[in-house]
Amino acid sequence: MTQNMIQEPLLFSIVIPTYNRPDRLHKCLEAISQLNYSRENFEVIVVDDGSKIPLVSVIEPLQAVLNLTLLRQANAGPASARNAGAAIAQGKFIVFTDDDCIPTSDWLAALEVQFQLTPDALVGGKTLNALPENLYSTASQLLIDYLYGYYNAEATASFFASNNFALSTATFQLLKGFDTTFPLAAGEDREFCDRWLHQGYQMVYAPQVKVYHAHQLTFKTFWRQHFNYGRGAFCFHQVRTQRIHDRIQIEPISFYFNLLTYPLTQSSSQSGILLALLLFLSQVANVAGFFRERIKPASFKNSSLSPASLS
Repeated sequence: MTQNMIQEPLLFSIVIPTYNRPDRLHKCLEAISQLNYSRENFEVIVVDDGSKIPLVSVIEPLQAVLNLTLLRQANAGPASARNAGAAIAQGKFIVFTDDDCIPTSDWLAALEVQFQLTPDALVGGKTLNALPENLYSTASQLLIDYLYGYYNAEATASFFASNNFALSTATFQLLKGFDTTFPLAAGEDREFCDRWLHQGYQMVYAPQVKVYHAHQLTFKTFWRQHFNYGRGAFCFHQVRTQRIHDRIQIEPISFYFNLLTYPLTQSSSQSGILLALLLFLSQVANVAGFFRERIKPASFKNSSLSPASLS
């Protein structure tokens, strides 16, 4: 199996959606250019999702050291941008990350080893907080860590964020990619994972596949982020109900109790009590966003969702 994979002319296609963040994109691409991995074996596809800031000055210098393609589209959200990048991918596997992520030097090497073991799986890596001095970024990362521990503790995982996961290009295209009817950058990765499992495919958590996430947050943007997650959760519930005609079960009380006490058990330079309060606030924002979408369902009902798009 190893010999066959090494003979592939192009193993990985890295797809990165971006929107008005040239500085962060530059850091992401710089890190990719320094990977301990043969440049003959991967390509990078950046999809500019209608940025108002030109990206040519970021892209051109790195095209000399990377097999790097820039696509441009009118602003349509990261799900659409990821699908556009995947549509031209030449690699056997697509690797998704975001423009505010910085992969570790062994990122692709670790993925190759994992795919030698599980070539048909959706592989999710670990996300690390690149901004430990930021209270809100730390709280947001703690939430992800808790969710990964909860949903991916079994032999088969069930949820990965789209800033660090990889899968077969052929299977991604077979499943028709991310659902672009989600109104925001929230929930489309959860829906894709659920649809992946519904089709009988395996998900494997690979914590050795690591990226650092530099998501600078303030109180306002922290609230908005989790409010939007709630909106995305409502859309996910609607889509899933259409697909399998079964409502999602609410998590038990213990899930929320353990979530709120989780920061008190973790080592951090930030106050555990403040982090716990922020996780509580994140759940309030999530519920508020969920019900905001619920009382305004018309736009969702008029979306282009169809049974075919959810196959």
